[in-house]
Amino acid sequence: MPTMIHIVDDDASFRKGIGRLLRLSGYEVEEHASAVGLLARIAAGADISCVLLDVKMPGLSGPELQDRLVQQNMTAPIVYLTGHGDIPMSVRAIKAGAEDFLTKPVSQETLLSAVRRALERHELELHRLDRLSAWQTRLGSLTPRERQVFEMVVRGKISKQIGHELGTTERTIKAHRHRIMEKLGVRSLVELVSMAERLGILPAQAANDTGAGT
Repeated sequence: MPTMIHIVDDDASFRKGIGRLLRLSGYEVEEHASAVGLLARIAAGADISCVLLDVKMPGLSGPELQDRLVQQNMTAPIVYLTGHGDIPMSVRAIKAGAEDFLTKPVSQETLLSAVRRALERHELELHRLDRLSAWQTRLGSLTPRERQVFEMVVRGKISKQIGHELGTTERTIKAHRHRIMEKLGVRSLVELVSMAERLGILPAQAANDTGAGT
């Protein structure tokens, strides 16, 4: 899929100049004179890899558009390009999820570097979310008893303890552990604990403190 960058800026000459630069750099570009234009394209199913966004525009402002995009769960990165920025505004934008906040005039090198960073970080985040989704699917394949054993194992309990608490034998718990690790696609207790931490099942501190019980 081509990298599609959307420019939202009411300054036509600036918008066209940035669009020309991005196209020459190998990106596909769509230009919008207002936030409404971008929202209409999103509603129509447009591909969006990155949004270059002005702050002050007629109708919806840049931050207001950003809020709308967050509400719509749009994950594409936002890079602000504005001549009206200040520190509080930039802090607010970054806290709301913007990737960068650049002040006009901006050099070609600075702009292209910011776009590359935003796209790279976004790709890494998509990979992370894909991995979490795959882990959630694997986790859902566990039986209720396997899920019990999984949660006890990652909290550092050894097979003998788990067997005692669940009223079964240590041998049975070890068999459960083997099937759990096969289903989840992990090869060690360290990987199992790391997965539990990343899925939010195990707090980070607990994961760091968990030993390698047997």
